[in-house]
Amino acid sequence: MAQTVLIVDDDRNIVVALEFLMRQAGYAVATAADGRQALDYLADRAADLMILDVMMPNLNGFEVCAEVRANPRLAHLPILILTAKGREAEKARGLALGADAYISKPFSTHELVELVRTLLLGKSEGI
Repeated sequence: MAQTVLIVDDDRNIVVALEFLMRQAGYAVATAADGRQALDYLADRAADLMILDVMMPNLNGFEVCAEVRANPRLAHLPILILTAKGREAEKARGLALGADAYISKPFSTHELVELVRTLLLGKSEGI
């Protein structure tokens, strides 16, 4: 069974592009349009990795990251923040909250797929 990537972004164009990219790389995909939907999804279903935007309605990506890390059932979930907020202070905040990686938009699709593979490989090896 394919590993599931949860894409959390309120920009439908980004979601469609990421969904295509992840499916092409062999992953199953789930989507959420905001932070609340992401947490609702994770309350009922499992994901193997989350690609998370920062600027979203309801709960922003930093808040979602903190809530996931505070939940013992979800704390292991690899989180890749993918956002237009690219300043060093924002990157440091995301990583301090528990994100495993932080990429600024615009991004290289090849690098994104490789990073997803690396994070999922690390998860499967218990890193």
